[in-house]
Amino acid sequence: MTNLILAAVVALVAGLVIGVFFGRSGQGSTLRQRRAEQQIEELRSEFTRYQAQVNEHFMESAHLLRRFNDAYRDVNQHMARGANRLCNDEDWMGELGQDSSGRLEHGNDETSEPPRDYAPKEDPNAQGTLAEDYGLKKGEKRAI
Repeated sequence: MTNLILAAVVALVAGLVIGVFFGRSGQGSTLRQRRAEQQIEELRSEFTRYQAQVNEHFMESAHLLRRFNDAYRDVNQHMARGANRLCNDEDWMGELGQDSSGRLEHGNDETSEPPRDYAPKEDPNAQGTLAEDYGLKKGEKRAI
């Protein structure tokens, strides 16, 4: 009977050791999972805070730009009213290219054309400045 009690105590101790081992290994993964979930929640709340800050920034920027545009419009209207009231001399209006109502006069010059971003060629068969061999003599190759 003592062998039986000894075997039961050894089995109990072995069961406790195995139980503690498995319990801790399962608890470690659960603990890691809880930490990961907590970090995810922290990141989520930080991202939400960041989004709110970005929205607030752009709303305030839009409000300030609207105020700036209103102030610019007010200054522009003030200057136009002052110019119309104070500068109604016909000689000055003629020099400024305006009629007496304050509108700019547009010339009816039919030879005017919009500005170009290139120089036109005098001869249609002439070589353009963007040609690879522009400025080189015939037969001369560019050194690379």
